[in-house]
Amino acid sequence: MSRAFGVAAGLDPEVARPLAARCAELGYESMWSNDHPGAKGLATLAEFAAAAPEVELGVAVIALDRTPPEQIAADIEEFGIDPARLWLGVGAGFTKKPLTKMREALPQLRELLPGVKLVLAAMGPKMCELAGSSYDGVFFNWMTPDFAAGARAKVEAGAQEAGRDTPRVFGYVRTAVGPDAAERLAKEESFYRDLHKGYRDHFDRLGEPEGTVGVAAPNTTAAQDALSAYEGPLDTIVVRGLASAKVEPMTALAQAAARVA
Repeated sequence: MSRAFGVAAGLDPEVARPLAARCAELGYESMWSNDHPGAKGLATLAEFAAAAPEVELGVAVIALDRTPPEQIAADIEEFGIDPARLWLGVGAGFTKKPLTKMREALPQLRELLPGVKLVLAAMGPKMCELAGSSYDGVFFNWMTPDFAAGARAKVEAGAQEAGRDTPRVFGYVRTAVGPDAAERLAKEESFYRDLHKGYRDHFDRLGEPEGTVGVAAPNTTAAQDALSAYEGPLDTIVVRGLASAKVEPMTALAQAAARVA
């Protein structure tokens, strides 16, 4: 079991670099960024890489309907990211047939991105099984510990059916710590609940009250207790920091959520 730290793409380099250096000191094994139309996650990873050469890098996730594999390969080269350090999360985005899209994309991704570890974004059972059977890792998002355990079982079933070991299971756990933690988590969650049909269906399956999927803790002790519940379903908890995009609040959150030896 390990922990990683994740942010939204486009984080100011003057924040990203000291944050990565501090996370390395705190024992985080990797640094992650999402990817969105306003900023490339790989660009943010390049800043992390410069400040913390010992940690692995992850992007979760790049939507293939927006960024084709050829562009991903070009971006990795442009930003100078070492493929051996990279966990590349990919998803179907707004594709009408997501399962078909991600099954058919894998051979091209393997061809164009040698040495890169490919991670499939998965929420539903069929996508989890595909990740288990074919990808190097799987990435969960917006799950409770119990739901993640069920999703992991589907990944394991896919791997068993394919006669291979279960790939590494990652997952974002949105984390806020402090007196305004509940408000931060609720604001983040409300955006995703209605982002598109895939998310709407996912939150319907979860059946959880709004603002409760993740960790909203008043202090470090409570944050650690809540994060520990994810240690069975996930091999790597990617703490998605919900804090002001400045050095001090981000590093304080990273310290509060770092794994206790």
